[in-house]
Amino acid sequence: MKENILKKATEMFLTLGFKSVTMDDLANEMAISKKTIYSHFKNKTQLIEETTLDMFYSISEGIDTICSFEKDPIEELYEIKKFVLLHLKDEKSSPQYQLQKYYPKIHNSLKKKHFEVMQDCVVINIKRGIELGIYRENLNIQFVSRIYFSGVTTIKDQELFPLDLFPVKTLMDEYLEYHLRGIVTPKGRKILNKIINSNQD
Repeated sequence: MKENILKKATEMFLTLGFKSVTMDDLANEMAISKKTIYSHFKNKTQLIEETTLDMFYSISEGIDTICSFEKDPIEELYEIKKFVLLHLKDEKSSPQYQLQKYYPKIHNSLKKKHFEVMQDCVVINIKRGIELGIYRENLNIQFVSRIYFSGVTTIKDQELFPLDLFPVKTLMDEYLEYHLRGIVTPKGRKILNKIINSNQD
């Protein structure tokens, strides 16, 4: 039952937002009593903490799997972006923004974990790109990886990037292209252009 509650809560939080979904909503949606939910989670905060951790580990595993294929580094970043978008249901309700605003402790803990995982992944991606001659060899790897993380995090701020002006998928596409155009070599630019053109077909 605990797994079912986690699964349904995750789905509702991603669709409607962490603040918007109440324990009553979850109980009604699952046709169970609130008492059943509270027998597994002492309060909503604990439920949110466990659902976000569950999502984090699930996404991390998926990203690790993509990286294990050792595809072209540019293609790899596009595959990861596609996977994350699919997993987060395009974040229409901006759950990350609600998490930051109403559950800052959980948000900060998650952000730290996110940084550790993403930093390793991006550093390896950059090193491989340099070795293959598709990223510039004079890059400051630590700077580029941190700027990339900072950008990925900041574009989720809906005060800066309101959804009506910046749909999530378009925003992520544009940010990824912006990041890659700053680090590719002419050889890498050909690969990037090919991917962008094929995504527009």
